[in-house]
Amino acid sequence: MEDLLSDQLEENKMLMEEAIEHLERELVKVRTGKASPAMLHGIMVNYYGVPTPLAQTSSLGTADSRTITIQPFDKSNLPAIEKAIFEANLGVTPQNDGQLIRINVPPLTTERRAQLAKVVKAEGEEAKISIRNARRDAMESIKKEVKNGYPEDAGKRMEDRVQEWTDTLSKKVETIVENKEREVMTL
Repeated sequence: MEDLLSDQLEENKMLMEEAIEHLERELVKVRTGKASPAMLHGIMVNYYGVPTPLAQTSSLGTADSRTITIQPFDKSNLPAIEKAIFEANLGVTPQNDGQLIRINVPPLTTERRAQLAKVVKAEGEEAKISIRNARRDAMESIKKEVKNGYPEDAGKRMEDRVQEWTDTLSKKVETIVENKEREVMTL
């Protein structure tokens, strides 16, 4: 019974940690006024009829702090890449010179920075919700096992451990969100 419960709690802890990883992946996509190939993560290109991640069709890089360069492996795929970037609605315009695509990242306005800060907060809240849901599931598992004969004091210790994980990871989410907000709001 204890092994089953321990496995369940470890699974819940993994779900909590995955929420943090997801948050970090999503926040990389939020642009901060500096050019970063990570902004293009998640863009799918119609590559010979198959939706393919942009990074698998091209070499991505930065020419300077305001310019992203996209060098396709197959030059005939330039129009498809350009179309995928337009459809991604990133607020940037790709420039195709026949060899590679350049994306100039404009400086963010104060209003846009405030909007992005709200997006960052919303992503952080989603991560906290995922953590709390995993906590709830873990607590329900513990209570169910206590009801089925598992010792109450051991159940209480496990509940305390789950709460400790929740508190630690929630603080980590807050730190990540604060750092990203600071990065977004810095001119």
